[in-house]
Formats: sequence, structure tokens, C-alpha cells
Amino acid sequence: MILLKLTKSLVRPDRQSYKGLCLFEIAMLAYLAVTTACIVSNPHAYVTPDSMLSGRLWCMVTTLIGLGAYILFPCRLVMIARVVNQLLWLGWWYPDTFELNRELFNFDHLVANWDFVAFGCQPSLVWPVRFSHPVVSELMALSYVSYYPLIVLTMCYFFFARPQRIRQAAFVILGSFFIFYTIFIIFPVAGPQFYFEAIGTDQASLGISPQMGNYFSQHQESLPIPGWTDGLFHKLLIAAHNAGERPTAAFPSSHVGVTTVLLWLARQERCRWLFFTILPLGTLMFFATVYIQAHYLWDAIAGIAAGTLMYFALRWLYDVIHKAIQDKMTTKA
Repeated sequence: MILLKLTKSLVRPDRQSYKGLCLFEIAMLAYLAVTTACIVSNPHAYVTPDSMLSGRLWCMVTTLIGLGAYILFPCRLVMIARVVNQLLWLGWWYPDTFELNRELFNFDHLVANWDFVAFGCQPSLVWPVRFSHPVVSELMALSYVSYYPLIVLTMCYFFFARPQRIRQAAFVILGSFFIFYTIFIIFPVAGPQFYFEAIGTDQASLGISPQMGNYFSQHQESLPIPGWTDGLFHKLLIAAHNAGERPTAAFPSSHVGVTTVLLWLARQERCRWLFFTILPLGTLMFFATVYIQAHYLWDAIAGIAAGTLMYFALRWLYDVIHKAIQDKMTTKA
């Protein structure tokens, strides 16, 4: 009976369906347009311009298919499919940032120096050694791999408990991702696992941080991920790392930043169970990003600040644009 009611609610026609592109799709298309313009204007600056452009074409096609499906069948199920489509594309957009910034000069020497000056050491080298217990290792790995499941959990909450806010939540989350990706492109930072492998951990531990230019364009070797190698979550972490990690996207930490956005969304809805599910994993994730040497400590700190700023800015922007659209529709009526 419950399953039947849920199915009916998903396929029931929306009373106030919006026939155009959703703001979260417009955010993606804006990012797509700007990055496409960069590729087309100077294709020889990129290693794989054809695949970069073809990927963008398919992303646009699937977005338009979702729009067409919603025009024909304006129901919550199709809206969910449109959101899921954009979330799935994030797995392609992330490594694409490396293709866009790989020929630019790298800034790891700056961020690594910030860590050493502020903390008197490199936390990403010290923490895995000082806290090497298998339980600590597994907790760090668990929190790090919980990143995408937490995004899915948050969106499921909005899908089924707050369907009227699906588009707002999707805009805030996806908009945050595209802002982070833009920062990653114009401020390339590979992270300790790549940078310290390149310069040597001995130099890094002494606070020596040489500039690397565009070294990572041709070199993607990384330090082995520290931790208990027999641990289940450590193995999952290695599998995820091998599947899509690139020497890019370290500053600020999008893991910490987007998780901060999820916490603000849960607080916005006053959903205690969601908030207190994300909070402990998000807290551990802050330390895990440094522990597994994916980020400098300043990356994680900046992630909290950036995530908070993006949440409030994007929520405000959504409300302003949504109100303008509603006023326009009311005037036409």
C-alpha cells in the first residue's frame, strides 16, 4: 500500500510545472558555455579537446532530453531524473578540470608553505604517522568515501520529504560544485599526495616548497594512500582514487565545502536526523582529507568558509531569480 501511494505521488502530474530549464540546469549550461568557449578559442592548448567537446555535447543532449520528457510528462519522477542526470555528470566534470588546467602553472608551493608557516609542520605528513591505528585509519577512510552517499541521502530527503524544494536544493548543491570547479581551473593545486611525491617528503617536512610550473601536466605519480591497507574502507578509498583522481582540485576542499553545504541545507529544513547523520561524518571528513594526503589543512579550512559562503549566496540568488520568474508568470496570467 505504501509503495503504491509512493508510486502514484511520483507520477502524479505537477500542479505548478515549469516548462523551461531549471536553474540548476542553467548553472550547468553556463559553466559548459564558458569552458567550451575556452576550448574552442584555443584547442591546441588542450591535450584532448575532441573528447572534452563531445562530453559537453552529450551533457547538453541529456539535459534537453530531460526537459523534453518533463514537458510531455510533468511529474516528480521526471524531475528527479533531471536532477540525477546532473549529479551523475559530476563524475565527468571533476577530471575535466585537470584537462582544463594541466598546462597552467601550479600553486602547490603556496598552499604547502601556508601549512608549514601556520602549523610548523606539514599536517598531511605528520597525522598519518602519529595516528596510525587501524581504527583511526578506517574512520578516516569511511568518512571520505561517504561523500557521495551523503549527497545522495540529502537529495533523497528532498525528493521524498520536501519535493517542493527539490529544485532549490539541486541548484545550491550543483551551483557549489561548478563554483568549486571554476576555482580549481584558475587556481590549480594538486594536493600533498602529488606535490610531495614530486618534491620528496624529506624536503616537504623541512618546509621546502619549490614551484613546479606545469610539471603535473606530464607527471601524475602520487604517494601511496596512508592507512591500514587491509581495511575495507581503505580499499574502497583506493578504488575510488584509482578510478578518477587527478592532480587537481585541492584548494579549497570541495569534499569539505559541499559537505558544509549539505549541513546548511539540513539545518534549513530543520531535519534533525539528516543534520546529525551528516555532522559526525562531515567532522571526520575535515580531518580525513588531510590524513589521506588529498588536501593540505588550509584546503579543509578554506572548504568550510567557501561552503558556507556558497550556500548563502546561492540560496539568495535562487530566491531572487525564482521570485522574478513567479512575478513574470503572474503578470502574464
